[in-house]
Amino acid sequence: MQELHVSLDDAQLSPAAQKLQEPLEAQLSSALQRAAEIVEQDYHGETAAEVADRLLEIAKSSLHPDIAAAFAPNPAELDRAARAVIENVRTGS
Repeated sequence: MQELHVSLDDAQLSPAAQKLQEPLEAQLSSALQRAAEIVEQDYHGETAAEVADRLLEIAKSSLHPDIAAAFAPNPAELDRAARAVIENVRTGS
């Protein structure tokens, strides 16, 4: 599976969050990547929307509650990640 990466918008971050942007992006990316691996192993024909919901739920469950509460990925990007998981399962990559 391709590496998933979360990028945060500088304009929407507080000054404190801007200072922590790089490690925060790494933590969010890691959580999303791990969620994709879990969903991929347990995929049983769900729709892209269902996979996206699972990705977000699993990723948030591995984050600190304050970070999880603020983690709201772009829906189009989450859908793209979900479709990549589905395609990966279908092609056996």
